[in-house]
Amino acid sequence: MAALQQRIGFIGAGQMATALAQGLVRAGLASCEQLVASDPLVEARARFEHATGARTTADNLEVAASSEVLFLAVKPQQMFGVLRQLRGAILPRTLVVSIAAGVRLAVLAEALGAGVRLVRVMPNTPCLVSRGACGYCLGEHATPDDGRLVQQMLEAVGIAFQVEEKLLDAVTGLSGSGPAFVYVMIEALSDGGVRMGLPRPMATALAAQTVRGAAEMVLFGGEHPGVLKDRVASPGGTTIAGLQALEAGAVRAALMAAVEAATRRSVELGS
Repeated sequence: MAALQQRIGFIGAGQMATALAQGLVRAGLASCEQLVASDPLVEARARFEHATGARTTADNLEVAASSEVLFLAVKPQQMFGVLRQLRGAILPRTLVVSIAAGVRLAVLAEALGAGVRLVRVMPNTPCLVSRGACGYCLGEHATPDDGRLVQQMLEAVGIAFQVEEKLLDAVTGLSGSGPAFVYVMIEALSDGGVRMGLPRPMATALAAQTVRGAAEMVLFGGEHPGVLKDRVASPGGTTIAGLQALEAGAVRAALMAAVEAATRRSVELGS
């Protein structure tokens, strides 16, 4: 994979910015010398520097002036103050990538001014361990090359899919909120193991590794989850008895409803 030539800046040096920067360096896409981040918090800057080896500053405008790709990695409630500060400071060469949940492309475009190349990204917390599942959409002035560049950068910390902006709320509901749903599943599986007599640390490790292994079989085996499920469930065996209990508890319907509820909330927050 060819290294990137662009200088990459992050406004906001929190966990997600650090994860993305680490992923770029780890994958060999960028050197620490190509990266810079700004944050008002000394502690956040120190953590970013320690994790990436890159330079940090408290000055957002300094980062904007020196970057060819500029990530807006601040919380949604902080975004509007940052946008007001950046209006008129985005150079024509600069691609702006927002990872703030719920802040629409139209809002970003209006705040930053006409002609700015924009991409909106929905990452998730497993980006921190290079297992992210991300969606992104292109603004009106972003080019196909901009899309390919963002895809390449996001794939340094997981997988990424380009979608229409109207589907980014569904990405939020599924992969953005989804890790929390999976944590509940892991905790419940661990509870079941403990109920049956396993020590808690062992039960949790077995549950987490089971989820991890099953996910990798779906991702890398190329077979439908239903086929893999049927392969484990032998006639009259233990697994089919467990699956009957899941169906009786409406687990499938509850997970579908959780994604729907999270998606609807994402729409509300962006309105």
